[in-house]
Amino acid sequence: MQKTDFIKAVAERAKASQKETKQIIDAALEVITEALARGEKVTLTGFGTFEVRSRQAREGVNPQTREKIHIPATKTPGFSASSTLKEAVKGE
Repeated sequence: MQKTDFIKAVAERAKASQKETKQIIDAALEVITEALARGEKVTLTGFGTFEVRSRQAREGVNPQTREKIHIPATKTPGFSASSTLKEAVKGE
């Protein structure tokens, strides 16, 4: 499902226009992004938690030259699904 399909489906369920729905979804995604950029967790009860995960610096190997390279530490966004979402996907 692409973002446009998602917006259309949400607009139909909420009985709202696609334009309004797009603005709301974009605003929600901006709020999540800004919170993660500040290092905060965003928990949506019944859905899951967005958080920043840290990866430590490590050594890797260039597969073309077999040369060892240094991979610096990074921060990356992560998502942990709630048990409610996991059960819904499992479809027991």
